[in-house]
Amino acid sequence: MRTVAVVGTGLIGTSAALALTGRGLTVYLEDADPDAARTAASLGAGTTDEPSGPVDLAIVAVPPALVGKVLADCQRRGLARCYTDVASVKAGPRAEVGSLGCDTVHYIGGHPMAGREQSGPLAARADLFEGRPWVLTPTADTDTDTLNAALELVALCGAMPVVMDAAAHDRAVALVSHAPQLFSSLVAARLEHADETAVRLSGQGVRDVTRIAASDPRMWLDILSANAGVVADVLEELAVDLGVTVAALRSLETGDEEARQAGSADIEAVIRRGNQGQARIPGKHGAPPTRYETVIVVIGDQPGELGRLFSEVAQIGVNIEDVAIEHSTGQQVGLAQLSVAPATAKMLVTALRGRGWNVRD
Repeated sequence: MRTVAVVGTGLIGTSAALALTGRGLTVYLEDADPDAARTAASLGAGTTDEPSGPVDLAIVAVPPALVGKVLADCQRRGLARCYTDVASVKAGPRAEVGSLGCDTVHYIGGHPMAGREQSGPLAARADLFEGRPWVLTPTADTDTDTLNAALELVALCGAMPVVMDAAAHDRAVALVSHAPQLFSSLVAARLEHADETAVRLSGQGVRDVTRIAASDPRMWLDILSANAGVVADVLEELAVDLGVTVAALRSLETGDEEARQAGSADIEAVIRRGNQGQARIPGKHGAPPTRYETVIVVIGDQPGELGRLFSEVAQIGVNIEDVAIEHSTGQQVGLAQLSVAPATAKMLVTALRGRGWNVRD
């Protein structure tokens, strides 16, 4: 593959274009908003010139509701030999592609499982897809050349191909992406009119839960509209659990000891179910979940402190498996939470304290 057209220069389209130009491919950029295409081109994502002939692959990077219409237009113009899209919903666009009479032999649905809270070409990153799953949804019509072109695209972007049925994909993303976005937004909405004193108490827990609540509402309306029924099913299941949990909490306020015990059991059960579900989330690089020990180190909020900590951990000979930073309210310090192999945790704590670091117990 040497030439690619990216139709739609938002976050995903521009990120793919940046990854491909970085690998030496010639990328042609199109967008209904010419300013967006020019912005992407100015970032080094490709050129806004028209290709002289059909490119090897066209990536349709538009909202799910527009995939069929844009694909039909691209095929009418003979833009490419093969086509794919990157919409986050697959069944609806596939049905529309069929109803519009598009060529389905040279088209394959796709969805890179990556994103950011920001949108638009200025938020794009060439490494956005590195190590991330990229779902492909071929049909019985999809020919081998088109599948191979899509697999090459995934490889060039550093992602991992996952082949799925379109409907199964939509059920999966409703559970692991679309519903969590709404959960995050609903929790964050509780803070909108909360007392300022309460908001100032926000710690890492609420930051983690509400991080994706900063996402673009218009973008998410497009996504949720295309997968509304399946997402609603997930929310209905959550509503049942919420109802049980609310009733359990109310029972803890009563003077009825039997009701209090039942309520305690229900609360413990939902938290344990959460433990079990969270434990199923894949670990590093998609490997099975691994248990790590967390070493918490106090670091000053000045240039070089985190780099110095990482350097000294490396000198000690310990690999940092994961890291998170919690900022202390009202203090110019942070808490670096280093996830390390359990066998190395005690030795790391001793060595860091010996080097003058403040390690929390």
